[in-house]
Amino acid sequence: MTAELVRGQNHPLSQAHLEIRVSAGTPVVVAATLGDDGGTVRGVEWVAHPGTPTLPGLEVSRQAAADHRLAVDLDAMPESVHRVHVLLSLPQTGGGPVRFGAVAAPFVAVTGLDGSEVASYTLTGLGSETAVVALELYRRQGAWKVRAVGQGYAGGLAELLTDQGLPQAQQLASGIHEAVAQGLARSVQAPPPRTADGDRSRQTAASALGPDQSGPASYGTQDHQNPAGPYASQGAPGSPPVPPVAVPGTGQPPGPAPADPSAPGPTPPPTGPAGGPIDYSHPRRATSAPPPPPPTAPPAAPGQPAQPVAGDATGWSMEERLYNQIWGMFEDLARTTAAYRSAVDFAESRLEKEMDQVLSDPRSRIGGQGDAAREAALARQTQLVDQARQALDRDLAQLVAEADVVEPALPPAFAGWDNPVWHAYRVPMEIPMALRIGDLGLPESDRLRIPLLVRLPLERGLWIDSGRTAMADDVFVDTHERRRLAMESAVAHTARLLAVYPADEFTVHVVDPAGSGTQALEPLVRAGVLAAPPARGAAGVADVLGRLTQRVDLVQMALRGGVADSLPPDFDTAQQLLVVNDFPHGFDDRAVTQLRYLADEGPAVGVHLMMVADREDAAGYGPLLDPLWRSLLRLTPVPDDHLADPWVGHAWTYEPSLVPPGSRVLDMVLRQVAAARTKRS
Repeated sequence: MTAELVRGQNHPLSQAHLEIRVSAGTPVVVAATLGDDGGTVRGVEWVAHPGTPTLPGLEVSRQAAADHRLAVDLDAMPESVHRVHVLLSLPQTGGGPVRFGAVAAPFVAVTGLDGSEVASYTLTGLGSETAVVALELYRRQGAWKVRAVGQGYAGGLAELLTDQGLPQAQQLASGIHEAVAQGLARSVQAPPPRTADGDRSRQTAASALGPDQSGPASYGTQDHQNPAGPYASQGAPGSPPVPPVAVPGTGQPPGPAPADPSAPGPTPPPTGPAGGPIDYSHPRRATSAPPPPPPTAPPAAPGQPAQPVAGDATGWSMEERLYNQIWGMFEDLARTTAAYRSAVDFAESRLEKEMDQVLSDPRSRIGGQGDAAREAALARQTQLVDQARQALDRDLAQLVAEADVVEPALPPAFAGWDNPVWHAYRVPMEIPMALRIGDLGLPESDRLRIPLLVRLPLERGLWIDSGRTAMADDVFVDTHERRRLAMESAVAHTARLLAVYPADEFTVHVVDPAGSGTQALEPLVRAGVLAAPPARGAAGVADVLGRLTQRVDLVQMALRGGVADSLPPDFDTAQQLLVVNDFPHGFDDRAVTQLRYLADEGPAVGVHLMMVADREDAAGYGPLLDPLWRSLLRLTPVPDDHLADPWVGHAWTYEPSLVPPGSRVLDMVLRQVAAARTKRS
């Protein structure tokens, strides 16, 4: 699990090849110094900066930017190097901020080469400083550790480098700023005019964990899962969608549309061993940037926050802009909460340190001197916490105002069941880019909920956990009630999937061996939207699993043989969803093996899995089923804090998207789905 550091805290490093990622709300210069066992920088040749970006085992950026990635190879460090300090400085280019206190708190993270975070640190509490030592990597008894430093210098780089014992500090600091200025002077294209979106300190959705929906990833023993996968974009930030050419039964386009042959061609690309061109691009990724959002709101008055606007993000369509805006709200809430928690932890650690100093001084035990010192320390701690809370409340108020504008503007696929947009529902003609399966929140922000969206088509199965949860009061929720709630949640998710797909492009199969889900399944059965009545008993389980396993095998063979167009004429090309209730009841060893196969291989060829199960019920299989549980996105029918974000690892409270009690919206939507299917048949 990622270690979220506070000032002065350290964390061991188990990897030698690392990246240090820097994210700031304004362009900053990043440099790094190498120090000996005493921490002294012996000369300018021990400093990596934009003018000299590479040293043994270390490489920094050549330019000032809001985001940086530093490459570190601890194994390549010279034996005489015992410390590596990562430095941040504001560029002296004119027109920019003059101190860190005037910008958002910088965020630094140490990650592995696979992008997994090892440790992170938000640099809070900066004021008049223009340069800061952010992190220190240090060698101790043959092992490396990272420490959060956060030591700022109002005198800038020159003062910082002087403090590290560098004799030529003033000349080197001037040379660094000159190198940055020359880099800016070489720029041949001015940046585009700032739009309303340009004032936002957030990025559009980009893949943080690899393929779409590569999360959830397990975080230690808490079984926290990473919802960033469902938010991860299929392309570069804000990339335009590529017209798909669907392979039957897969929902996967083989590549982008062909280019115009009449357009002037670029330089011929390098060729592979067979003579064909090497395509380095992802087949579903475009590289050109989308147009900015339309200016729908007047600019904010000086010193006032921007007025929230629905769709205030980049994208080629309103749906994509709303998707990216929701991602930005999710990230903003994670960052501002991390800054608040870090500030509170720093205030508490500072209070403990000051109290220890008071108690260690015998003079403070006589008279009122000790009491006065303790009261002063408590007052400083209260002031720091109050300042942090004020900043958090300000950010939360802005996010709540934005949520109030965004929620009513969401399309049905993104909207909650209580959104009035469902009353005007019509069966869509095309698949949306994502689906809402619940909401996420943090304890510090009770008023704010961020929609949890998963990309479509699904690339992971869903597991509705009918067992005990960490947050639910299980004293008043017995086993039968938990399973009933889990099945109702599964029906709501299934109905949403049916509602957002075009008619006849989504087929649902249900396995309910003991018939325990009959009451919850009644809306789906009554509307006639299932492929067949729910399968009962071991024979029904074997029949459904056998047919779906055969379908996966058939499509895989057709794709591998390049004959996808030769599938049987009666082959159902729709996406398939298998809902399994009360697992492992009714499952023998063969059925369990088939279920694992569908979970692993099915999503790639359009067969998806939704399980309603208590993991403890399947404990008899031992570790055999561990890969199955890990391959599914765990959801709960009641609020639970089992999801974690990819930046700071917050424990987010997940709340399922359920139909309000007494509402008839579910029946209305299912009737329209059934009518559209009848009309198409």
